[in-house]
Amino acid sequence: MMIKTKVALAVLAAGLSSQVLAVELGEFNGTKFNVGGYLKAETVFDRPDDGKNTVEGSVRQSRFNLGTSSMVEGHKVRGFIEGDFWDNNTSSDSSYAWRLRHAYINIDNLTVGQTWNGQFFATAPFDTEMINFWGVGIGTIAGNGAPIRPDLVVHYTTNGWRFTLQDPVYSNADVPDAVVAYTRRTQSGHAFNVAVTGREVDTTPTVDSDDQSDYGVAISLASKLKFGDTSFSLSAFTGEGAGVYAGWGYLGSTGYSGVTEVDGNGDMVTLTGFSAGIGHKFSDKLRANLRYGQVHSDKSALSEDTIQQTTLNMIYTYLPQVELGIELRDQNAANRPPSSQGTSARPAGSQVELMAMYKF
Repeated sequence: MMIKTKVALAVLAAGLSSQVLAVELGEFNGTKFNVGGYLKAETVFDRPDDGKNTVEGSVRQSRFNLGTSSMVEGHKVRGFIEGDFWDNNTSSDSSYAWRLRHAYINIDNLTVGQTWNGQFFATAPFDTEMINFWGVGIGTIAGNGAPIRPDLVVHYTTNGWRFTLQDPVYSNADVPDAVVAYTRRTQSGHAFNVAVTGREVDTTPTVDSDDQSDYGVAISLASKLKFGDTSFSLSAFTGEGAGVYAGWGYLGSTGYSGVTEVDGNGDMVTLTGFSAGIGHKFSDKLRANLRYGQVHSDKSALSEDTIQQTTLNMIYTYLPQVELGIELRDQNAANRPPSSQGTSARPAGSQVELMAMYKF
């Protein structure tokens, strides 16, 4: 049969910000198979407020995925698995290990597996496009938190509602982290989302104290308004227990949370964030996006009580599946975690990123 290219539903669900294409391989024993992904080369020029300038080049974002779909006894069943090369084999050479990003099963309205958390779906489809790999975006409830793809997620969708249970960030939690969200889309292309998130938070005052916890709740609002070739994105959130998902304090709190989720007395802090952006399509080949986001803590134990980031990019479609881009960023605090391979946090200051991407 003829091989044809289309936007695969499974890939669209797993890579909203990348708009990755997929190639349909064919149908075997009633199951359709497709492959997709992209190759991406990037160079980031760091200009920190303090310290030396650096240059960092990589193709580690490149990824590959396999999707399947079939009808089984009247039910639509889809599977999806994707990985990239972000993990290091060593800290001294350019060999990188395969890393699992997504692996899930979707049966009708139910999704189970490792994939985007509920906070991602409540904000990412309504955000302004960025090149930065360390999005989703400062200012949203899913802004670059550590558990953006939890080890296990359960999504159920119906009539615009999405109910999510996910592997808890707090290792001693008694209940899963949870998200309830509702999306409304209009015929004119506008979209709105409201989400409520809840999670058990480690409120132990010190590392040596007996284990203590409390339950934090936050609310998020997000919208995307489309007027011809121009779109406006607005989002805001506030509440407790949101730090790990909002990217507060590098990765947020993945264990002891004394400096990110609670104050010195063990009381949960309230985080408030917002983002605003505009995107414009100048032609079929050229588009640009401007975005600002910030997160503020009412009781910060970090050196900053507000994290801010501004992003400006231009993306040129050189060929139908090949894009070239440049992005300018400025941020007042480090927002990428140090890694076990010796990679330092992306510091406060400005960055310039150049990228080339081939989608398939």
